[in-house]
Amino acid sequence: MRCSARPAAEALVAEHGGEVVGYALFFQNFSTFLAKRGLYLEDLYIRPSMRGSGLGTLMLKKLAELAVERQCGRFEWSVLDWNQNAVDLYEKMGATVLPDWRIVCVTGDALDALAASASAK
Repeated sequence: MRCSARPAAEALVAEHGGEVVGYALFFQNFSTFLAKRGLYLEDLYIRPSMRGSGLGTLMLKKLAELAVERQCGRFEWSVLDWNQNAVDLYEKMGATVLPDWRIVCVTGDALDALAASASAK
């Protein structure tokens, strides 16, 4: 296996009793507002049997620590609007859920069509 000098993504892995029970997949991005790089959490997964143990909170804290070590201007992630338990937890930790921002996503056939339109005459 070969590792890139500039990985596309990184991960924290949580183990309990010799088993992987969770992970946090993240990457660096850049904020034009802050003129600094940031840390973006793409996915946080904790095995259902371990949820409520504080492991997710610990992983978020470790990522915040990493963001500060790397001199990032912010640490951010997305949350579904119906996941009130997660929203409450994040706000309790000091995060701000931005009500005016919406995620924009182009995938699959729509992505292919948009890309093809770039070279269309």
